[in-house]
Amino acid sequence: MKIIVAIKQVPERDARIRIDSTQKWIDLQDVEFAMNESDAYALEEALQLKEAHGGEVVVLSAGPERAGKTIREALAKGADRAIHIQSSDETELAAYDALGVARLLAAAIRNETQDEEADLILTGLQSDDLGLGQTGVILAELLGLPHASLILKIEKTPTGLKVLRELEDGWFQHLELPTPAVLTIQSGNTKLRYATLMGIKKAKTKEVRIVSVADLAAKSEKPVVDLQAVKLPHKQRTTQLLGGTPAEAAEALVEKLQFEVRAI
Repeated sequence: MKIIVAIKQVPERDARIRIDSTQKWIDLQDVEFAMNESDAYALEEALQLKEAHGGEVVVLSAGPERAGKTIREALAKGADRAIHIQSSDETELAAYDALGVARLLAAAIRNETQDEEADLILTGLQSDDLGLGQTGVILAELLGLPHASLILKIEKTPTGLKVLRELEDGWFQHLELPTPAVLTIQSGNTKLRYATLMGIKKAKTKEVRIVSVADLAAKSEKPVVDLQAVKLPHKQRTTQLLGGTPAEAAEALVEKLQFEVRAI
């Protein structure tokens, strides 16, 4: 199987977030970056399929030069080679919405699959920074491929793929799809592997093909979404007193924890 996995480099979850002077994005100074969580699970699914059925895993990522660190991490875990859609600076990709980024990824995939079509294209369900959850689905539409989202498990069958989707309220769905297909992967169903010392050494010699955003972008295509401003969440503390008998207060507390706080 030839599998292409789209990964994104995002700020680490515990990074201290400040809004920059433009008010349109965060201040990246002193921010550490990591592989997007659901993309890491997509990579793990691809590597497991490769181990079971053979083939090749190609990593695809769009970002500035610093994204190369995350790409090398993916190669160290077992991906065979990579394509880096490199922006000229930190701000070039900021002008692209989900559709614009998907167009870049689709153009790179078309260039990659001119000689040999990929059997499967995987993305994470959503990014930890923007959380739009749109890029993978739009990518499938641009490529004209069948797709499914919220995928927890993938099995190869003689006719294509059998996948397990997570639905709401503990429900799941089994689907069968032909290949090639695009799947967006949900986090948490498998155990992520660590890069071994040997894998880190091998990653240094694996191919990373760099293409520029300008080479893939269509000059006439304008963003559909215009980002006006980014704001930090407003912190607010409130106190509620639950009346009634102890049993009634306990019942009301459980209801709030379940349906408002969603802690249980």
